Formats: sequence, structure tokens, C-alpha cells
Amino acid sequence: MKSFAVSMVALMLSSVSVSTFAADGVSFSYKNWEVVCDNILTCRAAGYGSEDGGGSVLLTRDGGPNNEVQGRVMLADIEENDSPETVELTLFIDNQSQGTVAPGPEGDWQLTPPQTDALIKAVTGSGAVEFRGAKATFILSGDGANAVLLKMDDVQGRVNTVSALLKKGNKPESSVPPAPAKPVIVAAPTLEAAEKPLDSQQDSAIRPLLQAAARQDDCDRLYPDTENPPEAITVTPLDDKHVLLSSLCWRAAYNEGYGYWVMDAQMTGKPKRVTTSGTSYQKGIIDIAQKGRGLGDCWSNESWVWDGKAFQLSSSYTTGMCRYLRAGGTWVLPTLVTEVKKADNAL
Repeated sequence: MKSFAVSMVALMLSSVSVSTFAADGVSFSYKNWEVVCDNILTCRAAGYGSEDGGGSVLLTRDGGPNNEVQGRVMLADIEENDSPETVELTLFIDNQSQGTVAPGPEGDWQLTPPQTDALIKAVTGSGAVEFRGAKATFILSGDGANAVLLKMDDVQGRVNTVSALLKKGNKPESSVPPAPAKPVIVAAPTLEAAEKPLDSQQDSAIRPLLQAAARQDDCDRLYPDTENPPEAITVTPLDDKHVLLSSLCWRAAYNEGYGYWVMDAQMTGKPKRVTTSGTSYQKGIIDIAQKGRGLGDCWSNESWVWDGKAFQLSSSYTTGMCRYLRAGGTWVLPTLVTEVKKADNAL
């Protein structure tokens, strides 16, 4: 089955060159580097070692003029258990110390602007970048850095400007396009009602409608087969006019996906599919959290928020390449960010 994990994670975490424009965001990866830019043009480029383990560097730059690159370092902790509390980390470039790296607030380390600039110059040239002080030295690969940082410049409109990381030019900083505003979603209140299964009569009427709203390849557990009975369908009231229907759609080696459909409260109309790869629903929010592989060191996540008429996609991100660094993923690399506000009215 082509699950959410296959269709999204394989695309964004691939080790080959990939470029895709999806949900207002951009993702591109090449060799040991990847960049993900969100819908407000904040770009995050992550570089890794040439092999699994070691660590990762994250270079973040907001969209718009007059924004500098911020650098962070994360060491592998699946086996080494290195943390800012136990390690004094030092950046070396071409075997020359660039100073210690300050501990950050999230189990990472924060590069200074001069350290960040020196690191970028090294990985886009032929410099050797090392982080020493942990149980094992983390050697940052430069393979793919040029292509990824050029993509970052391109997405932000910096190519041939004075602030470009690659292909600097004479265009002034004022020529860099401004960052778009963050979209706003107004979250509607929902009923605090328990989920319950459909009775047999309701199931007989609703199941064909859900099957029509989702391809069998995406939701085969809605259909009976010789080995398994069809999965139960549940209903949860959203408000006085809408209900949320749900059923297990597919199950794979280390992921499973639930289908969610919105329907009128009388359940007489046509159901509208939200997703067939959901993992949970709570208080007006549908979430997806799918592993990129069984180790759980890389994930893809999405969330939808109920606005009173439909579920709106409110966030989408991955956690970076599957490189055996951190359980739960190394970074948060969004393609979509929004501001969610609560509605003034209450049910």
C-alpha cells in the first residue's frame, strides 16, 4: 500500500535529488544535504555526515531582506547520549579551532554568526568541518551543500544579490522579496461528545458513501476480504450541523492510517474526505504522525483544524533525513505554517 509515509517521507527524505512544490512549501535534497522552505519563505537547510550517526547542522534563514543565517548543531543521542550538559563542543575547520559552540535550549548547540559564516564557506568550498568534544567526532559532509544552498537562495529570491550564499551578485538587499504573511485559521468550537460506533443500519448506509469518497488503494480496510472483516466506522459530533466519521484505512509494518470524513449531522449527504492517513482526532484537530522507518528516527507530521465548515490544513513538517540520530527525529522542517486563533463564539 502506498501509505502517507511512503508518499511523503520517501519524497522528502530521499538521498537523491528531489524537488517538489507542495502545499505552498518547497523541499529539495541532494546527497547529504536537504532544504525545506515553508509558505512564508523561511528556509531550513540540514547537513549530515557521510554515514549514519554523528550529527547534523541546521542553517535557518527567514524570508525577506536583511535576515542572517542562524546555525545549530545536533549530535546523535540514540547511542552516544551526548548532550550540552556533558559535552564541550568545539568547531574545527581545516583542523583549526573556530571556538567552542554554546549549548542551546533544545538539546542542541548554537553557532555564532562568525562560526556559521565560516562553516558555510567551508562546506561550499573544500574545507573540512568537524565538531570535537563528544565521544565521537562529528564530521560534516559537504556533498550536496552547494546545490541545496543554491536552492535556498533561489526560493528566497537572493540569487545574484549581495546576501546570496551561492552566486553572489550586485543586486542590493532591497531587491529580495518580502516574506508573505502567515495565514490565519480561526478554529471553531466543537462539542465535547464521545466517539461511538455506527449501528448496523447506519453502517450499511454510510459505508458505500465512504468507499466512494476514498479509493480502495487508500482505504482497503473499509472493504471486507477473505481474511479480515471490514473495520468498524465511528461517528463523533463536531457541532449541531456536522459529524466526523472515522475508520481504520490501512495498516503497514510500522504505521497505520485512519480515514476521517465530515458529514452533515443527519448523515444523509455526501461525506467529504479529510485524510486516509490520520492517527488521532481530539477537540477539533486531526493529526498525522507517521514514521519514515521502524527506528522512529524520522517522521512526517500534518495537522488539520476545524473552522466550522471544514478541516483546514494548519501545519505540515518532517523531521529530516533518516540518519540514526535522534528518536522522534532530529529537526522540525515545515512546509506549511499558520496561525491558529480561537473563534469568539462558543457552542
